[in-house]
Amino acid sequence: MSEVPIGSGPVHLSLHMGPKLTKPVPPEVTEALLSAQITSTAGERSGFQLAFDLTKKSRIVERLLPEGFFDPKTRVIVAITIKGTPTVILDGLIVRNEVGSSNQPGQSTLTVTGEDLTLLMDLEERTDRFPNLAPSQRVERILRNYADYGIESRIIREQVHQPPREQLRVDYQSSTDLQYVNDLARANGYNFYLDPGPRPGRSTAYWGPEQRLGQRQHALNVNMDVNSTVDQLTFAYDGTAREQPEARVQDPRTRDVTLLPNPDIGPLRPPLGLRASPALKRKPLSGTAKMDPERARAQALARAATSADAISGSGQLDVNRHGYVLRPRELVGVRGAGVTYDGDYYVKSVTHNLRVGSYQQNFTLSREGLIARSDTVRP
Repeated sequence: MSEVPIGSGPVHLSLHMGPKLTKPVPPEVTEALLSAQITSTAGERSGFQLAFDLTKKSRIVERLLPEGFFDPKTRVIVAITIKGTPTVILDGLIVRNEVGSSNQPGQSTLTVTGEDLTLLMDLEERTDRFPNLAPSQRVERILRNYADYGIESRIIREQVHQPPREQLRVDYQSSTDLQYVNDLARANGYNFYLDPGPRPGRSTAYWGPEQRLGQRQHALNVNMDVNSTVDQLTFAYDGTAREQPEARVQDPRTRDVTLLPNPDIGPLRPPLGLRASPALKRKPLSGTAKMDPERARAQALARAATSADAISGSGQLDVNRHGYVLRPRELVGVRGAGVTYDGDYYVKSVTHNLRVGSYQQNFTLSREGLIARSDTVRP
């Protein structure tokens, strides 16, 4: 993504479509595009909706729709170009199309709805066995099946090492690839998602912890008069969000039950706030008594980490006014919200709303505590 401020410069949208390999759509399709809405959320599948203007005798009505140009499973790639630098913001598949006909001129529309390429992993239920493979190795083997779509994998080894022991247990899959990979992610406190780009037709499947280290994006300014870059930011502190999991394991020989110590979530969630929110709820984890101690520790760590974010924020920005495109699943600083809520946040989700002459983004933020850990954020 370009780091050059957009200012009042133009934002160009380009659209590629095809069965597997895509190519630029005909000019009539680009000209008919009324709006594009694309939502990307950490740990979830991205979704999109494109709306096109339908006019009588148009190429869309007379040829493209009947020939299956907008049929389900058609691949769609959306890229935006800012000051000559293209950025892919979607690589997905059409799931549904709807035609709305109207007696009023200019009111007939074609609406195309879809999801990102992880939909491919959710179309078929499989049974498979993974002897002597750790969770990250199983994910790696599954993702190799989708390389034809230009999907590369970036897999982070699990925090709690769980050595496979075939003589004691063989792990089985009896679900879709996507369900199985997501289950493994949740059991380790990880996320799984698809990051489109950097070039059209290429994308990265990420399996690992939320990325809460590294360079921050340019700050979101609120309540700073002419320096404000967002109109409104709303923050919430949910005291019941954070849980303290309790995991017990049982020695199969002596039947003695041991309560595992509280996990340290620091390796998974480096703190962003100075004053961490306390865990008001205690949550006994079911089924850990029959697990290996390593798997039980991984479950406890995952539960503690995923419930840690008691602080959330939401807002909307105009990309031209902010000067940069806000990226999901990365860090960003906030200024002007006061001592309690200023500081760095993890960008949980971003919804791009593009129309002719308008580029708005809705976003949500999260972190585990109050008060910034540093007096400065990246301007």
